[in-house]
Amino acid sequence: MKAAKETLKLNHDQLIAETVKFVKHTLEGAESGHDWWHIQRVWNNALQIIKTESAEQLTVELAALLHDIADSKFHDGDEEIGPKKAEDFLSSQQLPENLILHVQQIIRNMSFKASLGKVEFHSKELEIVQDADRLDAIGAIGIARAFTYGGFKNRELYNPEVPPALNMSKEEYKNSAAPTINHFYEKLLLLKDKMNTESGRKIAAERHLFMEQYLEQFYREWKGK
Repeated sequence: MKAAKETLKLNHDQLIAETVKFVKHTLEGAESGHDWWHIQRVWNNALQIIKTESAEQLTVELAALLHDIADSKFHDGDEEIGPKKAEDFLSSQQLPENLILHVQQIIRNMSFKASLGKVEFHSKELEIVQDADRLDAIGAIGIARAFTYGGFKNRELYNPEVPPALNMSKEEYKNSAAPTINHFYEKLLLLKDKMNTESGRKIAAERHLFMEQYLEQFYREWKGK
């Protein structure tokens, strides 16, 4: 029995190591808010959250590692290229079809923009990876990532003449080119109340407060105070 457990752990560790290697190679040179370090942070968040949740760890880890393997916003809005790349890699590792399909469904349904449309899939594993990813979108790192992406897209920092667009549809959100500060109101400040797990909610509360304090300081400085 002990030997069987050790073999299972070895296989798990080998698979995760191969996945890390694949992701690092694939995302080499990626925009810095969606690079390997983002993946590593989400992976670490997921490992932290799963400690207090009942879920299948291998599925959670694989989905966390592969969730941004081909983010649609860097591939002309193609929302299937990510799940397809994940499938190709996982199939090469000779994993069972049901596991591959589960990871694909998590990738398809975990993003904020996916929640603006019709979501027909749900699992505890999705909840964990979704929370892990959302945590990396808020707080100090979330602020840094927002402005990094805004700079990447050559967007204004802030324009008081362009108000945030609330209650956007999925398509409106995907096509938005608004100033980066608007993104706080259109997404980042909404994530705290969208957390699925207790661990996610606790971490999100602190990071949410930091963003509110940051915005207060931003507006003071904008007005020359």
